This record gives sequence, C-alpha cells and structure tokens, in this order.
Amino acid sequence: MEPRISLITLGTFDMARAAQFYEDMGWFQTETPDGMVVFDLSGQSLGLYPADQLARDMGVDPETLGTGLSTFALNTRSKEEVAEVIEAARAAGASILKEPHDVFWGGHIAYFSDPDGHVWEIAHNPFAPLAEDVAFRWDGY
Repeated sequence: MEPRISLITLGTFDMARAAQFYEDMGWFQTETPDGMVVFDLSGQSLGLYPADQLARDMGVDPETLGTGLSTFALNTRSKEEVAEVIEAARAAGASILKEPHDVFWGGHIAYFSDPDGHVWEIAHNPFAPLAEDVAFRWDGY
C-alpha cells in the first residue's frame, strides 16, 4: 500500500454555511456532484458532506461522529503567515481556540475551529520547511 491521504471528508450540519466558510478563507470549490462540496488542495482534496448522510453511509448515528478529537494541520512558510491564516479564519467566522504563539519545540502555532467544530492547527515548523509546491514532510525536504 502506498501511504497517502487523497480526500478528507468533513461532515457538516449546514452545507451552505460550511462551504461559505471555506470560500471566505480563500479556498476554491471544484465541480462536484450534487450533495457534496469539494475544495482542491495541494495534493489532496477537502470534501464537505451532510453529517446525517455521512453517518448513514457508515451505518452509525450522527451523534456518534463527534468533532475535535483530531486536528487538521495547515503548515505555513513563516511564523508571520500563521497570524495571516488565523485572521482569515477569524474573518470567515471561525472560533479561535488559541491565538498564535511560540511553542517549546521551536515552532509557532495557533488553533481554530470551523462552524461545525472541526479543529485546524496552523503551524510554522522551522525544522520541516515546505517544498516549493507547499508539500509537507515531517523532516522537511
């Protein structure tokens, strides 16, 4: 098996609100079938799908899906860019969970949650610089 993530799907209780949030962050939708919204990222895609339908597809109750038990990280090229992303998230309606700050290991991070409670970490890791195409590897390129 080749290790990779191709599509991350987030369940949402309000498709229009969720799509507008990510558009307000500056992301662009791609053409998709009815019932799903997809944003192409660098090497992956982020999908939005109605939480009740996602739960039905899995065979579970929507209440069991939860949010906040995982984070999605967006790594930046600089410490300053962390603040820029957080300000874009704030303007789009995110709940800022933790403002940008230096951390013990030498990086700079912040956290926000989208309107459905999905948690995003915005991070600058000086020990893992991004590739020219913004691809990320734990040990850098």
